[in-house]
Amino acid sequence: MRHRRHRTPPSPLPQRNGIDPVRVRMPVDGAWTTLRDHLVERLAAGDGTIDALIAQGRIVGPDGTPVTTITPYEPGGHVWFHRDLAPETPVPFAVDVVYRDEHILIADKPHFLATTPRGSHVAETVLARLRQESGIEALSPAHRLDRLTAGLVLFVVRPEERGKYQTLFRDRLVGKEYEAVARYDATVDLPVTVRSRIEKDRGVLTAYEVPGGTPNAESTVRLKAARGPLALYHLTPRTGRTHQLRVHMNALGLPILGDPLYPRIAGPTAPDDFRRPLQLLARTLEFRDPVTGQEHRFVSERQLGAWESYESWDQ
Repeated sequence: MRHRRHRTPPSPLPQRNGIDPVRVRMPVDGAWTTLRDHLVERLAAGDGTIDALIAQGRIVGPDGTPVTTITPYEPGGHVWFHRDLAPETPVPFAVDVVYRDEHILIADKPHFLATTPRGSHVAETVLARLRQESGIEALSPAHRLDRLTAGLVLFVVRPEERGKYQTLFRDRLVGKEYEAVARYDATVDLPVTVRSRIEKDRGVLTAYEVPGGTPNAESTVRLKAARGPLALYHLTPRTGRTHQLRVHMNALGLPILGDPLYPRIAGPTAPDDFRRPLQLLARTLEFRDPVTGQEHRFVSERQLGAWESYESWDQ
């Protein structure tokens, strides 16, 4: 028997600064008298915070009606509200739009900017910026890049088409090419295809290779050019594990310049320190559009600073 996928009902609240409101669903076996009592307990925000949101009319039901302190608890029901976001350090680099049609938008993202809201990065994300700048509230990513990686990201304009574009990445139908700057080592035999099993535990910053494990990650590394102590590498990932290229380059003894995690976790840096970006760039995306049938190939215009001007790179 095939189970139907439950779709999230539409929000009665508009986006705020490109950020969707939060939806909270009530447990069906709840024994609270009022919605207010449940929210105080569940959100661990304290009586004052929830009461203030209610007093301001900022928590609403499915039809947009504001909740009051005496609104009865409804098992299985849900409410919507916008969280108050913590201050974020602005990322002083623009997101460039490489291509846009009625189905997709291709963004060329800078280093340090997260693709989507997560953790402490919510407003300072590519998605939030693009929703505001493009006016496309339903915009959503088909895949993601690490916050520290620059380059091309595919966004989908229509929610009903998102699954088709995500399937391209799942089925490895997207050609992806990266560039990275690392030290030059003539003893590393290139080109080479690295296959290994990469795992990442929740709450842990770094991913790791499992010796002898069944491979789930594959990357091909080629030397593109060498200049003094540095080299520019062409990287082609066949799979898309978390930190895959960073882990594989480190395994070759060629950790990517500016990487704060590999080969070892660096000390904390100030949130406004943008001097040493990770020298990894998602240079190209190539695929056949699953909706229009058009063949696409996009190329990032960004440059890796350590390669373009080695002398100015902060050692």
